[in-house]
Amino acid sequence: MNDETPDIQTAPSSGEASPEPDAGREPVAAKKKRRKISAKAATAAIEERIGHKFADPALLTTAFTHVSALKSARKRADSYQRLEFLGDHVLGLIVSDMLYRAFPNADEGELSKRLADLVRKESCADVAKSLGLFDDIKLGSVGASASARLRKSVLGDICEAVIGAVFLDGGYAAAAQFVERNWTERMRKPRRPLRDPKTVLQEWAQGKGLPTPVYREIERTGPHHDPQFRVAVDLPGLEPAEGIGGSKRAAEKVAASAMIAREGVAGGSNDG
Repeated sequence: MNDETPDIQTAPSSGEASPEPDAGREPVAAKKKRRKISAKAATAAIEERIGHKFADPALLTTAFTHVSALKSARKRADSYQRLEFLGDHVLGLIVSDMLYRAFPNADEGELSKRLADLVRKESCADVAKSLGLFDDIKLGSVGASASARLRKSVLGDICEAVIGAVFLDGGYAAAAQFVERNWTERMRKPRRPLRDPKTVLQEWAQGKGLPTPVYREIERTGPHHDPQFRVAVDLPGLEPAEGIGGSKRAAEKVAASAMIAREGVAGGSNDG
């Protein structure tokens, strides 16, 4: 005989299993696990691009952490700045060794000029760009345009911090391998003249019987960790020229380049 009694659903007793959580709500433990896996994958991707697997991944994290990303209770030592200091000097030693071996007939002056060109911030930033490190930099809460500008301005610092991290994690040999992979081709290229636009402008002014150019700060804007300077350069009888940069020196170079371009002076560059 068929039972016509409708099914009766009862609430589970205290000893029975609870209903499954809503499909749209992920358990906290699962979220943490997923974030951990994602962080490991991101670290592995950076390691592959850098060419070094870290025994201490915390060093790599620190190398990419800008001071703006630190919580107020944490120390500035948790940012990349100390690693940048170390990496700067490690890079100088390794490149000096490379140059010494690659150019046996070059004198001290020539080696020094080549070294200055290879270890400058712009060269380090080029290496960081080639390795795709731009988006890996950890910043605090800044606007989109400020974020892009800040990342660009610290790319060279991040590259030096990575060198410092590799040195601490794997020793001199590991750091040397990283530098040789990324600097050998640059080292072999013909050395470009190291002509600072401020020097070019000063020499041109002296040739014209003019005094030394005078630079004056007009304006400083932006937050403390990402300032923007507007500087003017003055020469008697000429209209001032202005430049904007992330430091006074950078802004002065842009201003000098602007006057050089306007006055048709040959030999100026803003990349030195």
